[in-house]
Amino acid sequence: MAEPSVCVIAQGSKEVLLGESRYRYEPSQYLLATVELPTIRRILEASKERPFLSLRLELAPTLVDEVMVEAGHASPRDHADVRAIAVSPLDANLLEAFVRLMRLLDAPTEARVLLPLITREIIYRLLVGEQGGRLRHLALQGGYTPHIARAVNRIRRDFDQPLCIENLARELGMSVSGLHHHFKAVTALSPLQFQKRLRLQEARRLMLDEDLDAASAAYRVGYRDASHFNREYKSLFGVPPMRDVQRLREEATAFPHQ
Repeated sequence: MAEPSVCVIAQGSKEVLLGESRYRYEPSQYLLATVELPTIRRILEASKERPFLSLRLELAPTLVDEVMVEAGHASPRDHADVRAIAVSPLDANLLEAFVRLMRLLDAPTEARVLLPLITREIIYRLLVGEQGGRLRHLALQGGYTPHIARAVNRIRRDFDQPLCIENLARELGMSVSGLHHHFKAVTALSPLQFQKRLRLQEARRLMLDEDLDAASAAYRVGYRDASHFNREYKSLFGVPPMRDVQRLREEATAFPHQ
């Protein structure tokens, strides 16, 4: 899950897949995610000589609210549909703030005082930058954000249970068509696709971390038909479940942690 956060890269490059969209970024760019989303991420450039180095800073919505008020940025009043993830150029001011943030790793005493201040500065730089509108719409209680955030939390909490779109829309006070439209505008996925992605990624984790077979993992995440699970798993990851897990384990063995 991509939590609300801003990510920067010091060395290497990375790609994030959300639905049918791909977001690649490198040291000259940053990625902003403002809603928890089930993404597939892969590192594109890394080697023993030049390892991948990156930083992810979580963005607490309440802190974003505070900085917005102090900066005089009003909550958006329109209902614009804003995708919850994007990549933008990393300007000099934002880069300099991240460098000062990293230097605090070597100064824990200073970090207690300066970390909150630099974090607020980074949020301010984001608000006045290219993705300010995205941050205002999705980290605040404005537009359709509260409804979609509640829908995301509801599906995440009960991802292994049957999903009734009509009941979810009624809970949120939205029409079924309105829920579909705004959910997909923010997450790039329909509610059912979102749930399926959560199920398949959790099944993959269970097979890797808990050594479950495909049928047991499928049952744990809500599938009652193993063949249906196998088809959807292959559609997302490209290969059947156990072959995928075997490949991942072989890759992990080939590139052990140093």
